[in-house]
Amino acid sequence: MSPRVLVVGELHQGRLAGATLEAVGAAVSLSGGVGEVVGFLAGASARAASVDFGRLGVRDVRIAEAASLDAGPTALVAAAVGRAATEAGADTVLVGGTTFGRDLVGRVAVDWNAAVASGVTEVRTGENGLVVRRPVFGGRATETRRLEGPRRVLALRPHAFPLPIEAPAEVQVTAVAPGEPPAALLAPKRTAITPIASGGGPGLTDAAIIVSGGRGLRAPENFRLVEDLAQSLGAAVGASRAVTDAGWRPTALQVGQTGKAVSPQLYIAVGISGAIQHIVGMVSSRVIVAINSDASAPIFKVADYGIVGDLFQIVPALTAEVRRVRGL
Repeated sequence: MSPRVLVVGELHQGRLAGATLEAVGAAVSLSGGVGEVVGFLAGASARAASVDFGRLGVRDVRIAEAASLDAGPTALVAAAVGRAATEAGADTVLVGGTTFGRDLVGRVAVDWNAAVASGVTEVRTGENGLVVRRPVFGGRATETRRLEGPRRVLALRPHAFPLPIEAPAEVQVTAVAPGEPPAALLAPKRTAITPIASGGGPGLTDAAIIVSGGRGLRAPENFRLVEDLAQSLGAAVGASRAVTDAGWRPTALQVGQTGKAVSPQLYIAVGISGAIQHIVGMVSSRVIVAINSDASAPIFKVADYGIVGDLFQIVPALTAEVRRVRGL
């Protein structure tokens, strides 16, 4: 029997985030049809944003409409998710593997008494529950796990699942009571959000394409080669720890064990030797392209395509060709 899936929506600037769209696509495939998918949104703008689920064919949307859910801790949302899933008759909860999603799944699993897995790249129904696959040990191995029991909560790895086909439908919105949380949960409140420095393109964790630069660029002024290539591709800009430690670029752009773990469709490493601390943060990228003058650099061991040569000639030529092809 196919599961009935509740997808927890995450909003960016009032619209469903890309990670949520991927979660809907995974839910449709898992449940066997969009009719078995339920949407969930929390916060003051939940009702207005529910139309985005309708554009994907999701007719049943549950909302917990309360401003306290916007400013309060994730535990408040987790309790509402469990109530919504129970009321909707769902046995599986999916959420995008963003910072919010990874924080949420553990809390929902405890509150809802469910099996849990994060970083999921594949999911299917099995004989005694769901079977999931996910990278472990920094991407150096893949784990297959069976989630037994009547309830499951999954955080999906970004860019691991296809987007759903748009199929506009009229949405039936059902309110879910936010509940009365313990006073201690209401004590911490978000007072502001301050944007961090970025490379001028999409955020690292959401980007489908990332171009990262390393110490092989030799000087901070040469990092513009990475930024120009990223701009031509509509990509995010990343950096190795050597670059951020040197102060060439802010630490917010660091990819690696002590930076951000990313899994884009395409990762281009420019002048990055490939220390293990960097590799564990990007090895789960779908396609890896390495550009380096050292043919023995460790980065080539994980790269799908490697270009050995002078990056100061290769990168400008590649940027110019991308712009020509894209008509920029």
